[in-house]
Amino acid sequence: MVLLVAVGTGCESIEIKPISEALIPAPQAWMAHNESALVCGGSWEWAVPETWAEAQESWEEWLNADVRNSSGAPIPIAVTTNANLPEEGYELVINEQGIHIDASTPHGVFHALTTLRWMRPPDAQKAWAIPHGAMRDAPRFPHRGLLLDCCRHFMEPDYVKRMIDLLALHKMSVLHWHLTEDQGWRIEIDAYPKLTEVGAWRTEADGSTHGGYYTKEQIRDIVAHAASRHITVIPEIELPGHSSAALASYPWLGCTGETMEVPHDWGVFKDIYCAGQDTTFAFLETVLDEVMELFPSEYIHIGGDEAPKVRWEACPKCQRRIAEAGLHDEHELQSWFIGRIGRYLEQHDRKLIGWDEILEGGLPEGATVQSWRGMNGGLDAVESGHDAIMSPTSHCYFDYPVESTDLEEVYGFEPVPEGLKGTGRILGGECNMWSEHAPQHLVDSKVFPRLVAMSEVLWSDTASRDWANFKERMEWHYARLESWEVDYGWETVPIAMEWSKGSIPGSIQVAFAPAMSGVSGEAQFEPMDDRQALAGQPISTVQTLQGEGTMKVALNRKGVSMGAPLEFPIAGHPGAFSPIQIDHPINPYYPGRGEQGLADGRLGTLDFRDGSWQACQGEDMAVQLDLGAPMAIDSLSMQFYRYQDAWIFLPDSIRFQWSSDGENWEGAWMVQKLSGGASAFTPNELQDVNRVAAAVDATVRWVRFEALNPGPCPDWHDAASSASWLFLDELVVHTHQ
Repeated sequence: MVLLVAVGTGCESIEIKPISEALIPAPQAWMAHNESALVCGGSWEWAVPETWAEAQESWEEWLNADVRNSSGAPIPIAVTTNANLPEEGYELVINEQGIHIDASTPHGVFHALTTLRWMRPPDAQKAWAIPHGAMRDAPRFPHRGLLLDCCRHFMEPDYVKRMIDLLALHKMSVLHWHLTEDQGWRIEIDAYPKLTEVGAWRTEADGSTHGGYYTKEQIRDIVAHAASRHITVIPEIELPGHSSAALASYPWLGCTGETMEVPHDWGVFKDIYCAGQDTTFAFLETVLDEVMELFPSEYIHIGGDEAPKVRWEACPKCQRRIAEAGLHDEHELQSWFIGRIGRYLEQHDRKLIGWDEILEGGLPEGATVQSWRGMNGGLDAVESGHDAIMSPTSHCYFDYPVESTDLEEVYGFEPVPEGLKGTGRILGGECNMWSEHAPQHLVDSKVFPRLVAMSEVLWSDTASRDWANFKERMEWHYARLESWEVDYGWETVPIAMEWSKGSIPGSIQVAFAPAMSGVSGEAQFEPMDDRQALAGQPISTVQTLQGEGTMKVALNRKGVSMGAPLEFPIAGHPGAFSPIQIDHPINPYYPGRGEQGLADGRLGTLDFRDGSWQACQGEDMAVQLDLGAPMAIDSLSMQFYRYQDAWIFLPDSIRFQWSSDGENWEGAWMVQKLSGGASAFTPNELQDVNRVAAAVDATVRWVRFEALNPGPCPDWHDAASSASWLFLDELVVHTHQ
């Protein structure tokens, strides 16, 4: 609606955006009084309780952060205390007398002022109008966080402070600051200067140096800035694993004492803190003393994830510790390790948070579990009487591309596991921004707009959640993100791909539809053989494709190019959309489009999270197709993904089989025939796609493929003894041309 109001000496037409279209996260309740509004110009007349008077200056600075020019008479803002409201809750009344805020704490007042900032249109130059009405609001969960990994790629202090501001603008409450890791130690520790002299720097594969660390002065400044925005900073000091940078600085912290370099590659490394020597704990307690002096947070995160036990298994000191402590195995040793650290934190009135691996071997008393490997870790923690924070990879890992986790999927996240009544001991949730593949300049585009959806998931009641309504509000919010200079990314893959069995034998039909507003473009198929490429067609055109090739889709949004064309490897073959039988479980993290996924015409790319790969950990995989009628087959092929740093290996053995009656099968096992004859466990740091084919030259109706898991990661691997992964994408049936 548009309201004509008097401003200064003239009249201006000011648009009032309805609250239902303007605010994210959605408030608990808003009652509009009428269609009139309060006209604001950026100057205020404050009435604040004496006990909160010191906060007035920072409140005004926060409220006016978007204001470029002040004009008009001051607007009264009256702040009063109301002990009956929740800690972060507030009541906000806007009428012709001005603005009235009720809250029980300054935190609640701050949220009310943030709401007022959202009521200001992002393009307002001088005056703006706020509708008359009354609002009551409070968060559903106290813990509403973002993990920022500044270890894999260092982020400048000003960038961290800017991210804190953006968290506050979306009513989040926690910055989970990941400060130590294999690839970099980022926090200054006076007692151990080599942690930053050595551990903060690494030599990349190309010979360049990457690194950096935060001085104590910088950390104090960041923590103080966060406190002024009512953001709690929880530091993460990884232990006992992900500790290569510390071991490179002080080799005596490890089981072998061997000198090593700070690694430049990603993954899980076998060298971890030695649990059998007291000097390790003296080191960690000294580090934690200095950490606690810098961070006043109630919680300290200690990681506890992905700690291979291979060094402990071979270490006499660790084995002696197991015997002396009456433990059964290395898993219980990890629980003992974390329990000892937890007790030390308790002595200093702090609480421990750890990733869900700390459940293994027994959960230390008083520990809070951060559940990332699905929801079960949080459920197990609550059922055993512990608190939990939910951040499953399925919805909360923002380092994953939108192909894997888009805005709608984030918005559909429910932090309370099925079976629990009420929020109970679920403290809230976090979105995780790991930075292996995201230097600082890419972080904005990974975090936003997905963090906006998460802010509503963690703040608003489930009854108020409405994807269609949120998407409308999000369209309005993009202009606000632009005014805050947020380099946001896509909310989803901008086009949806629709494909089905083609009308021509051995073909598939493919068409695309816009998945974001204002998107259009052209799609062109480029075959791998000598056939002529199809001319570019509007993305909505249904194209019939035969053979293998790449669908290249050039897109624009509102007339502006969206960058390089998207590429979709495709195989139009007789097996696509044939009746399928798989003899392995569908993994919820890598389902590869479900039951039909290994015979749907889509091939996987170098991104193993692209949705085309189907995977199993520690298990064999097999797929069988019924082609419907006998046909002359030339060969069969399958692609495998290999990324050994992520525990993804080639199969130990594979077998293609074919049959004309479904009972008698031809085809033999192929052993060590992958990747130029190398075995499944040949060391390789690269990510690559391997294809293997088998000649058939027969008329058959049924085809089958089997892949044997190579077993646990080998001794030379940093995750030795851990179950390895197999990744497959499509059983392609090749016929005679």
